[in-house]
Amino acid sequence: MRKLLPFLLMPVLSFAQQGNEPHVQEGQFTFDTDKPFKLLTLDEEIREQVVTKKKKPKRKVFYGIKTKKGFTRKGFGEKMQLELFYVLKKKDEKPSTFARDIFWYDYRRAEIRKTNSSGFDPKKGVLLHGPYKKLVGEITVEEGIFYKGTKHGRWMTYNVQDLVQNKSKYYKGWPKESYVTYYDPNEKKHLKEVVPIEYDEKNGYYYMLFENGNVAVVGEYKWNEKIGDWIENYPNGKRKRIISYAKEPFDKEFSPYIRKEWDDKGKEIYSK
Repeated sequence: MRKLLPFLLMPVLSFAQQGNEPHVQEGQFTFDTDKPFKLLTLDEEIREQVVTKKKKPKRKVFYGIKTKKGFTRKGFGEKMQLELFYVLKKKDEKPSTFARDIFWYDYRRAEIRKTNSSGFDPKKGVLLHGPYKKLVGEITVEEGIFYKGTKHGRWMTYNVQDLVQNKSKYYKGWPKESYVTYYDPNEKKHLKEVVPIEYDEKNGYYYMLFENGNVAVVGEYKWNEKIGDWIENYPNGKRKRIISYAKEPFDKEFSPYIRKEWDDKGKEIYSK
């Protein structure tokens, strides 16, 4: 049984509401793609500097970025839930990712929230970055690491009997098995397509981007099936069409259809 470690009993930074600032105590698409490849460059370890007599490791620095430590606590006794985490020291940092889930600390609610990137406001909170641990009583039920608000590396969940329930690997918010292509395969700076793969099936948000960086296509997969609204855009950023799929996979009675369509000037030309 994994008890609460001694270092967890040391003073940690906490957040308390003070205005808006924290108080810190210390279907049918025709896009061509290159042959995709898997994300195989994940650095799952937190690389700390080697301890020598002359040089000490930097504290609260993960992936070369400075952070602050914090915690949340709910309930009492054996059912008390404790979350230990780090947040970016730079408060106005925005998530530079198309990942579906963004994790951040909400100043007003004094809790960790999960939203999409558009649901995060740096005036209301700050992105999680660094190790994370959730405990119920003295038992760890979840642990992993965040990278600028996204799950990164290996994540583990356990039940209250301390048995492993799930193991997952991520790369900056994407399941590590996801397929990715770039317009510049050597430099890998200009993303072209991301196909989210989880448990050998398409699960999560799919993205196709134009070479100028604008989103060409975005939609969601669930168990290899397209669900909900899939959106196509023009290279200039204007919306092109919305194609609606069933809300849940394997709904054989639902036929996908074009719900709306616009010209490249933004004028609506079709609606159903």
